[in-house]
Amino acid sequence: MELRDVGRRYGVRGRWVLRDVGLKVPGGTLLRIEGGSGKSTLLRLLAGVDAPSAGRITGRPRTAYVPERFPAALPLTALGYLTRLGRIHGLGRRAAGRAAGEWLERFGAGRYAHTPLRELSKGTAQKVAVAQGLVGAPALLVLDEAWTGLDRDSRDVLDRAVLDRVADGGAVVFVDHDPRRLAGACRAVRRVEAGRLVAVAPDAAAGPRVRIEAEGAGPPPERLPGAPVREPLPGGVRFTVAAADSDALLHALLTTAPPWHIRSVTAVPAPEEPHR
Repeated sequence: MELRDVGRRYGVRGRWVLRDVGLKVPGGTLLRIEGGSGKSTLLRLLAGVDAPSAGRITGRPRTAYVPERFPAALPLTALGYLTRLGRIHGLGRRAAGRAAGEWLERFGAGRYAHTPLRELSKGTAQKVAVAQGLVGAPALLVLDEAWTGLDRDSRDVLDRAVLDRVADGGAVVFVDHDPRRLAGACRAVRRVEAGRLVAVAPDAAAGPRVRIEAEGAGPPPERLPGAPVREPLPGGVRFTVAAADSDALLHALLTTAPPWHIRSVTAVPAPEEPHR
């Protein structure tokens, strides 16, 4: 997916909220958007729920969007709503219903499956809102403050789901008020400044690292989460990756065809401070 010279303003003479935005979002990308005014506008453009006033957006894959405010007054039950979203994403009726139920259970909301959306608490409604973005396993997942309103366990479930999407080759673009959210996992960070999108150097390389030794019947996939450093070993490979990417890397190795065997997983000791 690519944005070329994209701009957005509201009204013919309105102020430009975004201007001259250029951005590529390939599969396997975890992209954090920071900054001031314009973040949500950019997410709506990425998700396809808003159209640019200038420029072009091409190559948008099958996309799911979790907005900052969820319209919980829809005349549907939680399970019915998620099943319908699964159907929109191309799942069969049974597969959609099964996926809907599974995601409600993962977020601890299974007992509310047959509760009308308008009767849900804010926290449970937010769980449904997040689940609707995941039920169809989209190629692009766009999250606007999706963690807000979730309990701690549900935030952890969403963190894991995001990393799994990226490990499976999907792209995830998100905004969150917590600067620690998925810290170290993002290989790309952009900041909206005065309507422009500027690159921010991710600091993942400075964080803790994990070393994974593994062996497989064939070569490892070319594209792996976290862009690990690879060192050949007798009968295998040693991967060194940011700790925040280690679970996603393990998942990718274990689910490739044929799957790789994990020999060991160890933390890389932090370098000692030089003596003065």
